[in-house]
Amino acid sequence: MTGRSRHRGILVAVEGIDGTGKSTLVRSLAREIRRRGASVALHREPSDPRLGRLAQEASVRDPWTGAVYFTVDRHLAAGALRRALRQADVVLSDRSYFSTLAYQGSALPASDRQRLERIQLESTVRPDRVLLVDLPVEEALDRVGRRSERRAPLERRRTLARVARAYRRLARAPGWVVLDGRRPPRELVADALRALGFDRPPSQRRSGRGRR
Repeated sequence: MTGRSRHRGILVAVEGIDGTGKSTLVRSLAREIRRRGASVALHREPSDPRLGRLAQEASVRDPWTGAVYFTVDRHLAAGALRRALRQADVVLSDRSYFSTLAYQGSALPASDRQRLERIQLESTVRPDRVLLVDLPVEEALDRVGRRSERRAPLERRRTLARVARAYRRLARAPGWVVLDGRRPPRELVADALRALGFDRPPSQRRSGRGRR
């Protein structure tokens, strides 16, 4: 089954470099969308923390191997994601395969990036909408530094600068919305709701199911 399988709900991926507040935005969006009468399911990548750790560690020395680990995790979780899309109006995903294209893909030659994208499309469901939370690297690193846990292997200035550039290139495609991560949380949520059409009554909303 390819990434273009039919489903009822829409899949919204929230993307961005580490430290942009993606997880917080996903939780707030879910709460606000439910308040507007739609059912919401949450999804997170990586789904398997062990595979996620292996992918992070491998990516530092071998981006292709790191990408493979993330892809295996994504493939194993694809069944649960498809079930969620059959049951909910909206599935909010904290990251998607675009994270692999931005983090690992941006460290690979162009030919390998193309191969990597083809593999992703066969491994999971393609998002209907992508919200990119864009934040300057220095500010993102400052937020990461406030956490109690150690930095992940990819949470380095040079790496995040490269990944941020990759995300901005990806965001030129239809279906992407760039959100200013410097905005206050309440305003950021309002921007995201507006981008998804949830700032209007249900009868006035457009369907978000069009593919890119």
